[in-house]
Amino acid sequence: MRERTGALWNSFRYWLGRRSLQSRLVVAYIFIILGPSLLVSFYSYKAINNTYMRDSIEKNSYLLQMEKLHVLNQIEAMERAAQMAYSDKTVQNYLINESDPTLGELIDFNTTSFVNLSQIQFNNPNIEHLYLYSSSNNMYELWPVIFRESRVSMEPWFQKALRVEGRNMWAFQNSDIDLMLRFSEEVEQGQPKVSLLREISIPAGHHIGMIQVDMLLSKFTPKTYTSVQDNESQMILADDELNLFARTDNSFLQNNSGLNAAIKDRLAAFRKTGEWQMDYKENGNSFMLIQAPLEQINASLVTVVSMKGVMMDISRTRNLIIGVNIGFIFLVTAIAYVLNAFILKNLRRLTETMKRVRRGEPYGSIRVSGGGEVGELAHHFSKLMNTINTLVAQAVHKQALSKEAELRTLHNQIDAHFLYNTLENIKMLAEIENQRTISDALTRLGGMMRYNFKWTGEYVKLKDEIRHIQNYIEVMNIRFEHTIGLELNIDSAYLEVEVLKMSLQPIVENSVKHAWNADGVELTDRVVRIDITEAEGDIFIALRDNGLGLTPQQLAQLHEAIYAKEEPGADPSGTSSGGYKSGGVGLRNVHQRLQLFYGEEYGLEVQSEAGKWTTVFMSLPKVLLTGDN
Repeated sequence: MRERTGALWNSFRYWLGRRSLQSRLVVAYIFIILGPSLLVSFYSYKAINNTYMRDSIEKNSYLLQMEKLHVLNQIEAMERAAQMAYSDKTVQNYLINESDPTLGELIDFNTTSFVNLSQIQFNNPNIEHLYLYSSSNNMYELWPVIFRESRVSMEPWFQKALRVEGRNMWAFQNSDIDLMLRFSEEVEQGQPKVSLLREISIPAGHHIGMIQVDMLLSKFTPKTYTSVQDNESQMILADDELNLFARTDNSFLQNNSGLNAAIKDRLAAFRKTGEWQMDYKENGNSFMLIQAPLEQINASLVTVVSMKGVMMDISRTRNLIIGVNIGFIFLVTAIAYVLNAFILKNLRRLTETMKRVRRGEPYGSIRVSGGGEVGELAHHFSKLMNTINTLVAQAVHKQALSKEAELRTLHNQIDAHFLYNTLENIKMLAEIENQRTISDALTRLGGMMRYNFKWTGEYVKLKDEIRHIQNYIEVMNIRFEHTIGLELNIDSAYLEVEVLKMSLQPIVENSVKHAWNADGVELTDRVVRIDITEAEGDIFIALRDNGLGLTPQQLAQLHEAIYAKEEPGADPSGTSSGGYKSGGVGLRNVHQRLQLFYGEEYGLEVQSEAGKWTTVFMSLPKVLLTGDN
C-alpha cells in the first residue's frame, strides 16, 4: 500500500512539474483553499451531526422520563390499593374463617367491607382487577373480588409470589383472562397486563391467602401500547426476566429480527456492569437505544429510536456543504486563472526569448513593461547574456593556462613510494652497521608516514590509532633526553571500536610538547596514560599525563581556545598562556572534528590540577567496525 501511494505521488509530481507556471499556481491556489475549506466543512458537519444526534437523544430521553414518571404513579396506586385491602381486619378475618358464616354475617360483610373493596377499584379506574384469594376451602367466594386460591394455585406467578414471603412481587403477562370466565367455555384472549401480588400471612409466617392487583399495560405504560403510528420511535417494557412487551402493529421488533436479542443482551449487561450501549445497526438501518430502569419493579423502559430521518437530514446538510465547497473552489479557480494570465504575460515573453537563445539564435534585447520581479529578471537576463559573451572568450584562454598548470603540477609531484623505499634502504644500512636503535626508529617513522599518507577514510580502528601513538612515542624518545612512558588501560573488546583518524595522536603530542616543559623544572617518570570506559552506549577515552598541569586561569584560557565560536577576523591560532598556544589549536581541531562527525553532544573536556596532572576526556558513540556487536 505504501509503495502504491508513493508511486501515485511521484506520478502526480511528474505531471505537475510538466505543467506551466500558471497551471501550477492555479493548482496551488486550489490546494491552499481546499485544505481549510475541507477542515472547516469537516468540523461543521461533525458539529451538525452531533447536534442532530444530541437533540434526538434529549427529546426521546425526555419522553422516556415522562413515561417513567407515569409508571411510577401507577406503581404507587397499585401498591396503595393492595395495602388498603391488606390492612382491612374484617377482610382478614373473613379470609381466615374456616366455618360457615351465618346469613347475617354475610350480609353485614357484603354491605361494609365488600363495598369498601369495590370502592378501592372504583377510586382507581386504571386498576383492572382487585382479587383476594383465601386458603380456606370453607370460605364463601364473593365474585368478582374474593376467590379460593385453589383456582390459581397452579399458576407460575402464584408460586413465585409465595417464595418472596410477604413482599410485593410484580408479574407481567401477555394476556389478561377474566378469572370468572377461566373455567367456562367463554374463554377470550385478554390484553397484556401487570399484576402486583402479595401474600397474606397472619400471624407472620402463617399463610392465609393472596392479594392480586391487575392493571392493563396499555394503562400502566400508555406510550408502550399507544395506537398513534410513529415510524421514528417505539417504547418497550422489559420485566425482570427480560421478557419484552410492546405494541405489535408497526413494530421495530417484527421488522428487525435481531433487535429483540440485542435489547435483552444489553439489559443483561447493564444489570451486571451498569454500562449501557446506545448504538445499534441492523439491515443497514441505524437505531438509538435509550433505557430508563424501573428499580421498584425490577424492570426497564427502553425507547428504540430510528435514526433514518436524522440520517436523511444529516445527509442533506452534508450534500449542501459539499456543493457549496465545490462551487466556491470553481469560482476561485476561474478568478485565479484570469489573474495569473494577466500577471504572467511578461514572464511568458521572457521565456520565449530564453528559448530562442538556447536554440543558438543571436540575442538582441528584451523590453518588459512595468517593474516587479519579472522586470528585474529581464534586466538581469540581459546583463547575464553580456557577461556570458565576455566569459566565453576568457574560457579559452583559461583552459590553455589550466593545461599548462597541470603539466607543471605533474612534474612537481613526489612519489610517496620513493620516500618509503629510501627509508627502507637507510634501515637496511643501519642494520648492516648493527645500529639497531636507528633501524627501529626508521621502522617507527615509516609506520607513521604510512599512517599519515594512507588516508582512505575518516574512520580507523582504535588499535590502529594506538599503534600510531606508540610509533610516535618511540620516535619522540629518540629526540628527548627523558623517556616518555605510555600506559594503556584498554580492554581488548574496545580495540575494534571506530575513532576518527588522527584524533588521539594530537592530544598525546600536546602532552609530549607542553606537559613537562617549564623553565628551571626537571621532571622524571614522564607517563601518558590512556583509559577507556563505556556508559549508555558511549565511549569515554581519558588521556592523562603527570606533567605540571594548569592553573585555573590557564585552564580557563585553554577552554576558551577550544570551545569559542569562530568570528570573522579572529586569529585562528588561538592564545593560551603557559605554552598552550599551539596545544589549544590542536585540541580545538580535534573537538570540532568530533562534533562535526558525531554531533554537538560529543567532544573534548579538559581537567587539570596545577603541579600534578592534566587529563583530556574524549566522548564519542560506540561503533564497532568488525565483530558481532
